[in-house]
Amino acid sequence: MPPAVVDAAVGHPDRRVRGRLAEWPASRLLSAAQWSRLVLGEAGGARRQLLLQAAGENRTGLTQEAYGRLAADPFGPVRQELARMPELPLPLRLALLADPLPQVRAAACEAGWRHLDDATRARTAADPAPAVRAAVTLARHEEVPLTAAFLDALPGRGPLVESHRLDRDLARRLCTDPDPWLRRNLARNPYLDPDLVDVLAADPDHGVRLAVSTRPELTEEQRAAVRVDIDPRAMRRPVAWVVALHEDERAVRRLAASAHLLLRSSVATARRLPPDVVERLARDEDRVVRLFLAENCDDAPAEMLVEVWQWWDGSYSSPDRPYGHPNFPRRDLLRHADDPHPRLRQLALDDPDSTPALVERFGTDEDAEVRLRAATDPRLSAALAVRMLDDPDSAVRAMAARHPRLPVPVLVALLGDEATAEAAARNPALPVAVMERMTATGP
Repeated sequence: MPPAVVDAAVGHPDRRVRGRLAEWPASRLLSAAQWSRLVLGEAGGARRQLLLQAAGENRTGLTQEAYGRLAADPFGPVRQELARMPELPLPLRLALLADPLPQVRAAACEAGWRHLDDATRARTAADPAPAVRAAVTLARHEEVPLTAAFLDALPGRGPLVESHRLDRDLARRLCTDPDPWLRRNLARNPYLDPDLVDVLAADPDHGVRLAVSTRPELTEEQRAAVRVDIDPRAMRRPVAWVVALHEDERAVRRLAASAHLLLRSSVATARRLPPDVVERLARDEDRVVRLFLAENCDDAPAEMLVEVWQWWDGSYSSPDRPYGHPNFPRRDLLRHADDPHPRLRQLALDDPDSTPALVERFGTDEDAEVRLRAATDPRLSAALAVRMLDDPDSAVRAMAARHPRLPVPVLVALLGDEATAEAAARNPALPVAVMERMTATGP
């Protein structure tokens, strides 16, 4: 989305529109100032917390003013979420360490431990609240690994198994835990000893082996030795450590050449890439790699975008890609007018040299999608727009009912039919007098 559109969406009155900005990949487009407006603009504390959580995951940060206002937010969970943000200025973190809510103090401790001086650490370690003292133990995990006694006493230990340094005996025990989900978390633990990584590489659970295969320290040979079978049709999420390297040209160049499908897919989600990396990924044998490049990368080449367009017309998170990509071709498209592929054929109408005659021809095309595209064209004749109201495809009929060239008597008749009234009511040529009667109240 263009910056102006993002800025307008931040202040949109519909909270569903605002909420979509916090979802990936749209969330990557927001600046610190826009995130701040988005969070502070919510009247409800729970909504502020959710958006603040999304902002924290995005790692863009907030403005200094926003940090200050949220540190004094009356809703405790908002202050707790703020305290988790590593970008929080130290003076505000110190203030939150004295917050009346233990949950806020605990979050401020764990997220900012490395920035605290010895006196503050000692004072926090002596906090009367068990939650705060537990946070101190978690914050010190690199110095003092977590023990089985500590971990077993905590609910929801899975995320800690993935992210914290564990006592050697505990890590060895978890390698044979009966819960495969827990072993998958362990397989992503960056502190795991190499011999335990080898144990998990031979785990009977495919998900565990897959997690091992994406570990950053593995060589290509080690990665290839892990037995995995990735379904190219399965949903994919970018690998976090690969995303963190998007600005490193040497790293993305190396990872784009990886034999591992998930690593290449993760590189393809970068907003900008070196030309040689773009060229390589645009030729990738895996269509999802090419799709991710089309959806996310500003440098995606036109030829690849057209290729992806033949089998993909947009997703919930990127509804305008690949067709709406700035690099999607808008000229020299008349050559597709007779193409057997309907997706390519309809592109001919986007060419500035296309004619009303071509619109008329496509309005009676054998393919419903081509007819639908013709029904959106302002050059469509009134006569054909009327005929398309009887099209066998419901989407074409609805689009024809919204065409501004429909004669007014026909349009008014459509408004009187329950089956067509909704589509006709969205017609931009609807007379003002008719709209006034539609919105009038009273008997």
